[in-house]
Amino acid sequence: MVKTQILAAAGEHNPIIPEISEVIVGGIAFLLLLFVLWKFAVPQFEKTYAERSERIEGGIARAEAAQAEAQRTLEQYKAQLAEARAEAARIRDDARAEGQQILEEMRAQAQAESERIVSQGQAQLAHQKAQIVAELRSDLGRHAVELAGRVVGESLEDEARRRGTVDRFLDELEAASAPAESSKA
Repeated sequence: MVKTQILAAAGEHNPIIPEISEVIVGGIAFLLLLFVLWKFAVPQFEKTYAERSERIEGGIARAEAAQAEAQRTLEQYKAQLAEARAEAARIRDDARAEGQQILEEMRAQAQAESERIVSQGQAQLAHQKAQIVAELRSDLGRHAVELAGRVVGESLEDEARRRGTVDRFLDELEAASAPAESSKA
């Protein structure tokens, strides 16, 4: 301490304590720098900050709008998918019903064709039966006349007599067989 007093008395400057003029000039320079920053730099910072905030908020708004649009699109897609599934089910049901109808029509056609074939066969069979009966009548008549001619000893060649005798005999035979068939049924 003695040494600082000696130096102060001698008029020398203490390096730890600044001079008043330096403090005043430094304060004025600091205030001038603060004024320039406040006037020019701070508005630029504020403007940049506002722009960045707007961009971020706009990006968030756009992201929310895009998300809402994606949600609407997803809902439309789900609705269309459900509609397509319902349409497919309806088409399957229609196809099944149409197939069933075609099957029924084909069965009806097959039944009608079967009945036609059976009736045609029965008609043909009846025709053939009538033809065979006619042939058998003529053969039976001829053989019966020959046999009767041999048994009686005279010729029964007269056609009208022969035909009448044979027809009468066959009618009696049919009449006798008809009650027997009706009693069986």
